[in-house]
Amino acid sequence: MKIATYNVNSIRSRMHIVLPWLKKNNPDYFCMQETKVADASFPATELEALGYHVVFKGDKQYKGVAIASKQKPQKVVFGFDIEPADPDRLIIVTYNDLTIINTYVPQGQEIESPQFAYKLEWFARLKKYLQKHFQPQNEIIWCGDLNVAPEDIDVHDPKRILGHVCFNPEVWKAYEETKSWGFTDIFRKHHPGVAGQYTFFDYRIKDSVKRKLGWRVDHILATKSLAAKSQSCTIDLESRLAEKPSDHLIVYAQW
Repeated sequence: MKIATYNVNSIRSRMHIVLPWLKKNNPDYFCMQETKVADASFPATELEALGYHVVFKGDKQYKGVAIASKQKPQKVVFGFDIEPADPDRLIIVTYNDLTIINTYVPQGQEIESPQFAYKLEWFARLKKYLQKHFQPQNEIIWCGDLNVAPEDIDVHDPKRILGHVCFNPEVWKAYEETKSWGFTDIFRKHHPGVAGQYTFFDYRIKDSVKRKLGWRVDHILATKSLAAKSQSCTIDLESRLAEKPSDHLIVYAQW
């Protein structure tokens, strides 16, 4: 089994990367965030032509999540079961014994802003949802743009960046609380203590990739029984070096 996650930063602007990558790598599940497209305009037909079933929810301005899968979903849930549901930030899809949770966690804007408080609460709400609907013994993958770099080695300059909405004690605590429900970081399982591996390079910073000025904010996590069987997890730098790339990289794991 192979699963990938990719903040596409507008799916229609990134199809020249997505389609060749799918053809070359043939993942079973391909999770997308920040699709930035209304449902009526989502390019599902092109993905279906490659043999994928596609579920998606979004709007034309921002946010948006989608999953393309070789297997037909048995159950699809968009958003939380209480308001605000945020259906364009959360998809929970069940395939036989496997559940995939694809999330585009709010970025938070500024520490003192209501958006940051909402981000912290979002993590807490996800944990409550998990407690209500699942057991840690279930086979679950949680992936997406989680907008948190969990450790110093996950950013290029931790002293300077400390205090950012994606890199501070409050967001670390919120993330770890949700993760503690029963998840293992698959990338860190296979690359413990390795610095300089990033999934995001800011467009606004000149030569950010070449200068290695990045962040690891896109993640694939799995419940412990599933994590134990994982074989590898890779950040695909080539996806950021392509023409007109997203500012995020594709991350994929294999079982």
